Amino acid sequence: MNAEKEKQKVMEDFKISRRKFIGTASAAALGSAALGLNLEYDESLSRSPKKEIVSIVRIKDRNIIRAVEEAVDLSGGIKAVTRGKNKIMLKPNLTGDSPAITTNLIVVKTLAQLMQKAGKEVMIGEGSAAASSFNLINNVIYRTRKEEILEGLQKHVFDTLGYTEMAQSLHIPLINLHCGEIVEIPLKNGLVAKSVKVHRSLTDIDMLCSIPMMKTHVLGTVTLAMKNLIGLYPGTEYYAVRSWLHDRAAEAGSPGVAYEVIDMNNAVKTGFSVIDASTAMEGNGPSDGTLVDMGLIVAGSSPLATDMIGATLMGFDFNEVPAIVLAHKMGMQPDSLDKIEIRGLKIDQCKRQFVKPEIVKWTAINKFWGVKEL
Repeated sequence: MNAEKEKQKVMEDFKISRRKFIGTASAAALGSAALGLNLEYDESLSRSPKKEIVSIVRIKDRNIIRAVEEAVDLSGGIKAVTRGKNKIMLKPNLTGDSPAITTNLIVVKTLAQLMQKAGKEVMIGEGSAAASSFNLINNVIYRTRKEEILEGLQKHVFDTLGYTEMAQSLHIPLINLHCGEIVEIPLKNGLVAKSVKVHRSLTDIDMLCSIPMMKTHVLGTVTLAMKNLIGLYPGTEYYAVRSWLHDRAAEAGSPGVAYEVIDMNNAVKTGFSVIDASTAMEGNGPSDGTLVDMGLIVAGSSPLATDMIGATLMGFDFNEVPAIVLAHKMGMQPDSLDKIEIRGLKIDQCKRQFVKPEIVKWTAINKFWGVKEL
Protein backbone atom coordinates (compact mmCIF):
# COMPACT_ATOMS: atom_id res chain seq x y z
CA MET A 1 0.00 0.00 0.00
CA ASN A 2 1.50 3.35 -1.03
CA ALA A 3 1.74 6.29 1.36
CA GLU A 4 -1.23 8.20 -0.13
CA LYS A 5 -3.61 5.22 0.12
CA GLU A 6 -2.41 4.56 3.68
CA LYS A 7 -3.26 8.13 4.66
CA GLN A 8 -6.76 7.79 3.15
CA LYS A 9 -7.36 4.56 5.04
CA VAL A 10 -6.32 6.16 8.34
CA MET A 11 -8.66 9.11 7.79
CA GLU A 12 -11.57 6.77 6.99
CA ASP A 13 -10.86 4.82 10.15
CA PHE A 14 -10.97 8.05 12.10
CA LYS A 15 -14.27 9.31 10.66
CA ILE A 16 -15.84 9.58 14.06
CA SER A 17 -17.23 12.42 16.07
CA ARG A 18 -14.79 15.12 17.13
CA ARG A 19 -15.38 14.38 20.78
CA LYS A 20 -14.69 10.68 20.34
CA PHE A 21 -11.68 11.54 18.21
CA ILE A 22 -10.27 13.67 20.98
CA GLY A 23 -10.87 10.80 23.39
CA THR A 24 -8.42 8.75 21.28
CA ALA A 25 -5.96 11.62 21.06
CA SER A 26 -2.94 9.71 22.31
CA ALA A 27 -3.25 6.93 19.74
CA ALA A 28 -4.12 9.34 16.94
CA ALA A 29 -1.14 11.54 17.73
CA LEU A 30 1.20 8.58 17.35
CA GLY A 31 -0.38 7.61 14.04
CA SER A 32 -0.38 11.14 12.67
CA ALA A 33 3.26 11.64 13.52
CA ALA A 34 4.19 8.49 11.62
CA LEU A 35 2.13 9.50 8.58
CA GLY A 36 3.03 13.17 8.56
CA LEU A 37 -0.55 14.27 9.29
CA ASN A 38 -1.04 17.66 10.96
CA LEU A 39 -3.93 17.04 13.37
CA GLU A 40 -4.98 19.65 15.97
CA TYR A 41 -7.00 18.84 19.07
CA ASP A 42 -9.36 21.08 21.01
CA GLU A 43 -8.45 20.10 24.57
CA SER A 44 -11.44 21.92 26.04
CA LEU A 45 -13.78 19.42 24.38
CA SER A 46 -12.03 16.50 26.03
CA ARG A 47 -12.80 17.72 29.54
CA SER A 48 -16.01 16.96 31.40
CA PRO A 49 -18.20 20.00 32.21
CA LYS A 50 -16.99 21.60 35.42
CA LYS A 51 -19.00 20.52 38.43
CA GLU A 52 -19.67 22.58 41.53
CA ILE A 53 -17.98 21.10 44.59
CA VAL A 54 -19.67 20.53 47.95
CA SER A 55 -17.90 18.89 50.87
CA ILE A 56 -19.62 17.26 53.84
CA VAL A 57 -17.63 16.74 57.04
CA ARG A 58 -18.64 15.26 60.37
CA ILE A 59 -17.60 17.11 63.51
CA LYS A 60 -15.56 14.68 65.62
CA ASP A 61 -14.95 15.07 69.34
CA ARG A 62 -16.76 18.43 69.18
CA ASN A 63 -13.82 19.87 67.26
CA ILE A 64 -15.64 22.37 65.04
CA ILE A 65 -12.41 24.12 64.06
CA ARG A 66 -10.95 20.94 62.57
CA ALA A 67 -14.20 20.14 60.75
CA VAL A 68 -14.27 23.58 59.12
CA GLU A 69 -10.63 23.24 58.11
CA GLU A 70 -11.28 19.79 56.66
CA ALA A 71 -14.32 21.03 54.70
CA VAL A 72 -12.21 23.82 53.21
CA ASP A 73 -9.38 21.42 52.39
CA LEU A 74 -11.77 19.02 50.65
CA SER A 75 -13.07 21.95 48.62
CA GLY A 76 -9.58 22.54 47.28
CA GLY A 77 -8.04 24.59 50.07
CA ILE A 78 -8.49 28.19 51.15
CA LYS A 79 -6.32 29.56 48.34
CA ALA A 80 -8.41 27.75 45.74
CA VAL A 81 -11.82 28.78 47.08
CA THR A 82 -10.70 32.42 47.35
CA ARG A 83 -8.57 32.58 44.20
CA GLY A 84 -8.80 36.02 42.65
CA LYS A 85 -10.82 37.29 45.62
CA ASN A 86 -8.88 39.60 47.90
CA LYS A 87 -11.58 41.50 49.79
CA ILE A 88 -14.10 39.12 51.36
CA MET A 89 -17.14 39.66 53.56
CA LEU A 90 -18.31 36.86 55.84
CA LYS A 91 -22.07 36.86 56.32
CA PRO A 92 -23.23 34.77 59.30
CA ASN A 93 -26.92 34.29 60.11
CA LEU A 94 -27.47 36.39 63.22
CA THR A 95 -31.23 36.73 62.98
CA GLY A 96 -31.46 37.57 66.68
CA ASP A 97 -29.42 37.71 69.87
CA SER A 98 -29.66 34.04 70.92
CA PRO A 99 -26.80 31.57 70.22
CA ALA A 100 -29.46 28.85 69.76
CA ILE A 101 -30.76 30.36 66.52
CA THR A 102 -27.58 31.83 65.02
CA THR A 103 -24.37 30.77 63.27
CA ASN A 104 -21.78 29.36 65.64
CA LEU A 105 -19.08 31.94 66.32
CA ILE A 106 -16.34 29.30 66.03
CA VAL A 107 -17.26 28.55 62.41
CA VAL A 108 -17.00 32.20 61.42
CA LYS A 109 -13.79 32.78 63.38
CA THR A 110 -12.12 29.74 61.82
CA LEU A 111 -12.97 30.87 58.30
CA ALA A 112 -11.80 34.40 59.06
CA GLN A 113 -8.44 33.12 60.32
CA LEU A 114 -7.98 30.83 57.32
CA MET A 115 -8.64 33.71 54.95
CA GLN A 116 -6.34 36.05 56.83
CA LYS A 117 -3.53 33.48 56.68
CA ALA A 118 -4.11 33.35 52.91
CA GLY A 119 -3.53 37.12 52.79
CA LYS A 120 -7.16 38.15 52.34
CA GLU A 121 -8.80 41.30 53.67
CA VAL A 122 -11.71 40.04 55.75
CA MET A 123 -14.76 41.73 57.22
CA ILE A 124 -18.01 40.54 58.82
CA GLY A 125 -21.37 42.04 57.89
CA GLU A 126 -24.92 41.51 59.10
CA GLY A 127 -28.29 43.16 59.38
CA SER A 128 -30.13 41.27 62.14
CA ALA A 129 -33.91 40.95 62.13
CA ALA A 130 -34.88 41.60 65.74
CA ALA A 131 -33.61 41.88 69.29
CA SER A 132 -35.17 42.32 72.71
CA SER A 133 -35.71 45.90 73.89
CA PHE A 134 -35.07 47.25 70.39
CA ASN A 135 -37.80 46.11 68.01
CA LEU A 136 -38.90 43.03 69.97
CA ILE A 137 -41.05 44.29 72.81
CA ASN A 138 -43.44 42.16 74.89
CA ASN A 139 -43.22 39.37 72.29
CA VAL A 140 -44.24 41.73 69.49
CA ILE A 141 -41.82 42.37 66.61
CA TYR A 142 -42.06 45.90 65.25
CA ARG A 143 -41.01 47.20 61.86
CA THR A 144 -38.72 50.21 61.99
CA ARG A 145 -36.46 52.28 59.75
CA LYS A 146 -35.07 54.41 62.56
CA GLU A 147 -31.30 54.46 62.38
CA GLU A 148 -30.81 54.91 66.11
CA ILE A 149 -32.81 51.72 66.82
CA LEU A 150 -31.06 49.73 64.10
CA GLU A 151 -27.63 50.90 65.25
CA GLY A 152 -28.35 49.83 68.81
CA LEU A 153 -29.94 46.57 67.71
CA GLN A 154 -26.95 45.47 65.63
CA LYS A 155 -24.39 46.47 68.23
CA HIS A 156 -26.34 44.54 70.85
CA VAL A 157 -26.43 41.39 68.66
CA PHE A 158 -22.72 41.58 67.84
CA ASP A 159 -21.83 42.17 71.51
CA THR A 160 -24.13 39.50 72.94
CA LEU A 161 -23.03 36.74 70.56
CA GLY A 162 -19.32 37.42 70.99
CA TYR A 163 -18.69 38.82 67.52
CA THR A 164 -17.44 42.16 68.78
CA GLU A 165 -14.74 40.59 70.93
CA MET A 166 -13.77 38.12 68.22
CA ALA A 167 -13.54 40.82 65.54
CA GLN A 168 -11.39 43.00 67.76
CA SER A 169 -9.01 40.12 68.48
CA LEU A 170 -8.56 39.45 64.75
CA HIS A 171 -8.60 43.15 63.77
CA ILE A 172 -11.59 42.57 61.51
CA PRO A 173 -14.21 45.28 60.92
CA LEU A 174 -17.83 44.53 61.84
CA ILE A 175 -20.30 46.17 59.49
CA ASN A 176 -23.88 47.00 60.37
CA LEU A 177 -25.56 46.45 57.00
CA HIS A 178 -28.71 48.25 58.18
CA CYS A 179 -27.15 51.70 58.32
CA GLY A 180 -24.54 53.90 56.67
CA GLU A 181 -23.96 54.73 53.01
CA ILE A 182 -26.56 52.98 50.89
CA VAL A 183 -26.17 52.46 47.14
CA GLU A 184 -28.47 51.09 44.46
CA ILE A 185 -27.67 48.05 42.32
CA PRO A 186 -29.69 47.59 39.10
CA LEU A 187 -31.12 44.13 38.38
CA LYS A 188 -31.42 42.73 34.88
CA ASN A 189 -34.35 40.48 35.77
CA GLY A 190 -35.55 41.86 39.09
CA LEU A 191 -38.49 39.98 40.59
CA VAL A 192 -39.52 42.41 43.33
CA ALA A 193 -38.07 45.56 41.79
CA LYS A 194 -35.68 46.69 39.08
CA SER A 195 -32.95 47.35 41.63
CA VAL A 196 -31.92 46.64 45.20
CA LYS A 197 -30.38 48.97 47.75
CA VAL A 198 -27.45 47.74 49.82
CA HIS A 199 -24.69 48.96 52.11
CA ARG A 200 -21.80 50.46 50.12
CA SER A 201 -19.39 47.80 51.46
CA LEU A 202 -21.18 45.10 49.46
CA THR A 203 -20.16 46.78 46.20
CA ASP A 204 -16.51 47.06 47.27
CA ILE A 205 -15.87 43.37 48.07
CA ASP A 206 -14.69 40.64 45.71
CA MET A 207 -16.77 37.89 47.31
CA LEU A 208 -19.51 37.38 49.86
CA CYS A 209 -19.18 34.15 51.84
CA SER A 210 -22.57 33.12 53.23
CA ILE A 211 -22.33 31.20 56.53
CA PRO A 212 -25.85 30.23 57.65
CA MET A 213 -27.00 27.98 60.45
CA MET A 214 -28.92 25.00 59.05
CA LYS A 215 -32.59 25.62 59.88
CA THR A 216 -36.11 25.10 58.68
CA HIS A 217 -38.21 28.21 57.99
CA VAL A 218 -41.96 28.79 58.14
CA LEU A 219 -41.81 31.12 55.14
CA GLY A 220 -38.97 29.72 53.03
CA THR A 221 -39.11 26.01 54.05
CA VAL A 222 -35.36 26.06 54.77
CA THR A 223 -32.91 28.84 55.54
CA LEU A 224 -29.47 28.09 54.15
CA ALA A 225 -26.83 29.96 52.12
CA MET A 226 -29.17 31.72 49.67
CA LYS A 227 -31.89 32.60 52.18
CA ASN A 228 -29.20 33.99 54.51
CA LEU A 229 -28.74 36.88 52.07
CA ILE A 230 -32.05 38.40 53.20
CA GLY A 231 -29.87 39.90 55.95
CA LEU A 232 -28.19 42.11 53.32
CA TYR A 233 -31.31 44.23 52.79
CA PRO A 234 -30.76 47.39 54.91
CA GLY A 235 -33.39 48.12 57.52
CA THR A 236 -33.15 51.86 56.89
CA GLU A 237 -34.60 51.15 53.43
CA TYR A 238 -36.66 47.98 53.87
CA TYR A 239 -37.45 48.12 57.62
CA ALA A 240 -36.31 45.70 60.29
CA VAL A 241 -37.52 42.13 59.55
CA ARG A 242 -37.64 43.43 55.95
CA SER A 243 -41.38 43.91 56.29
CA TRP A 244 -41.66 46.48 53.49
CA LEU A 245 -39.68 44.17 51.18
CA HIS A 246 -41.84 41.14 52.01
CA ASP A 247 -44.98 43.22 51.47
CA ARG A 248 -43.87 44.13 47.93
CA ALA A 249 -42.73 40.58 47.17
CA ALA A 250 -46.04 39.12 48.33
CA GLU A 251 -47.88 41.58 46.08
CA ALA A 252 -45.71 40.40 43.16
CA GLY A 253 -46.62 36.77 43.87
CA SER A 254 -43.43 35.54 45.52
CA PRO A 255 -43.66 31.89 46.64
CA GLY A 256 -42.41 31.94 50.21
CA VAL A 257 -39.67 34.55 50.18
CA ALA A 258 -38.11 33.28 46.95
CA TYR A 259 -38.30 36.55 44.99
CA GLU A 260 -36.43 38.44 47.70
CA VAL A 261 -33.83 35.68 47.99
CA ILE A 262 -33.11 35.39 44.25
CA ASP A 263 -32.95 39.16 43.70
CA MET A 264 -30.25 39.60 46.33
CA ASN A 265 -28.32 36.55 45.16
CA ASN A 266 -28.24 38.10 41.70
CA ALA A 267 -27.20 41.50 43.03
CA VAL A 268 -24.07 40.64 45.02
CA LYS A 269 -20.87 38.69 44.39
CA THR A 270 -21.53 35.34 45.99
CA GLY A 271 -19.13 32.42 46.03
CA PHE A 272 -17.79 29.92 48.54
CA SER A 273 -20.45 29.18 51.19
CA VAL A 274 -20.37 27.24 54.45
CA ILE A 275 -23.40 25.81 56.28
CA ASP A 276 -23.00 25.55 60.03
CA ALA A 277 -24.83 22.32 60.81
CA SER A 278 -23.07 21.71 64.12
CA THR A 279 -26.46 22.26 65.72
CA ALA A 280 -29.45 22.59 63.40
CA MET A 281 -33.13 23.43 63.81
CA GLU A 282 -36.19 21.49 62.62
CA GLY A 283 -39.89 22.25 62.82
CA ASN A 284 -41.06 25.84 62.93
CA GLY A 285 -37.77 27.64 62.38
CA PRO A 286 -36.09 30.05 62.12
CA SER A 287 -36.60 30.70 65.83
CA ASP A 288 -39.41 28.53 67.22
CA GLY A 289 -38.21 25.10 66.10
CA THR A 290 -36.43 22.30 67.92
CA LEU A 291 -32.64 22.05 68.02
CA VAL A 292 -31.03 18.85 66.74
CA ASP A 293 -27.42 17.69 66.97
CA MET A 294 -26.59 17.39 63.27
CA GLY A 295 -22.84 17.51 63.83
CA LEU A 296 -21.85 18.54 60.29
CA ILE A 297 -20.09 21.26 58.34
CA VAL A 298 -21.14 21.61 54.70
CA ALA A 299 -19.05 23.78 52.36
CA GLY A 300 -19.67 24.50 48.70
CA SER A 301 -18.34 26.47 45.76
CA SER A 302 -21.67 28.28 45.26
CA PRO A 303 -24.71 29.10 47.43
CA LEU A 304 -27.11 27.18 45.17
CA ALA A 305 -25.02 23.99 45.08
CA THR A 306 -24.47 24.18 48.83
CA ASP A 307 -28.20 24.65 49.45
CA MET A 308 -29.14 21.75 47.21
CA ILE A 309 -26.95 19.44 49.27
CA GLY A 310 -28.02 21.05 52.54
CA ALA A 311 -31.72 20.66 51.78
CA THR A 312 -31.18 17.05 50.73
CA LEU A 313 -29.36 16.32 53.99
CA MET A 314 -32.42 17.72 55.81
CA GLY A 315 -34.70 15.30 53.98
CA PHE A 316 -36.30 17.85 51.65
CA ASP A 317 -36.95 17.46 47.94
CA PHE A 318 -35.85 20.39 45.76
CA ASN A 319 -39.46 21.03 44.74
CA GLU A 320 -40.28 21.79 48.38
CA VAL A 321 -37.88 24.74 48.58
CA PRO A 322 -39.27 27.74 46.66
CA ALA A 323 -35.93 29.56 46.30
CA ILE A 324 -34.24 26.51 44.76
CA VAL A 325 -37.18 25.87 42.44
CA LEU A 326 -37.13 29.50 41.28
CA ALA A 327 -33.36 29.50 40.84
CA HIS A 328 -33.64 26.51 38.51
CA LYS A 329 -36.52 28.09 36.58
CA MET A 330 -34.33 31.14 36.01
CA GLY A 331 -31.56 28.96 34.61
CA MET A 332 -29.20 29.08 37.57
CA GLN A 333 -26.81 26.14 37.82
CA PRO A 334 -26.41 23.47 39.01
CA ASP A 335 -29.93 22.18 38.44
CA SER A 336 -29.38 18.55 39.49
CA LEU A 337 -27.31 16.58 41.97
CA ASP A 338 -25.34 14.88 39.21
CA LYS A 339 -23.83 18.29 38.39
CA ILE A 340 -22.37 18.51 41.89
CA GLU A 341 -19.22 16.73 43.01
CA ILE A 342 -19.73 15.66 46.62
CA ARG A 343 -16.59 15.19 48.66
CA GLY A 344 -16.13 13.78 52.15
CA LEU A 345 -19.18 11.99 53.53
CA LYS A 346 -21.85 10.62 51.24
CA ILE A 347 -25.39 11.95 51.64
CA ASP A 348 -26.73 8.58 52.81
CA GLN A 349 -24.16 8.54 55.62
CA CYS A 350 -25.51 11.65 57.30
CA LYS A 351 -28.98 12.44 55.94
CA ARG A 352 -31.65 13.11 58.54
CA GLN A 353 -35.38 13.61 58.06
CA PHE A 354 -36.13 16.99 59.62
CA VAL A 355 -39.56 17.78 61.04
CA LYS A 356 -41.02 20.06 58.40
CA PRO A 357 -42.19 23.58 59.22
CA GLU A 358 -45.83 24.61 59.14
CA ILE A 359 -45.63 26.83 56.06
CA VAL A 360 -47.42 30.16 56.30
CA LYS A 361 -47.74 33.08 53.91
CA TRP A 362 -46.27 36.47 54.68
CA THR A 363 -49.72 38.03 54.28
CA ALA A 364 -50.87 35.90 57.22
CA ILE A 365 -47.80 36.14 59.42
CA ASN A 366 -47.39 39.89 59.21
CA LYS A 367 -50.64 40.37 61.10
CA PHE A 368 -48.63 39.38 64.15
CA TRP A 369 -45.06 40.08 63.03
CA GLY A 370 -43.69 43.34 61.76
CA VAL A 371 -46.93 45.15 61.00
CA LYS A 372 -46.66 47.64 63.87
CA GLU A 373 -44.13 50.41 63.41
CA LEU A 374 -41.78 52.15 65.80
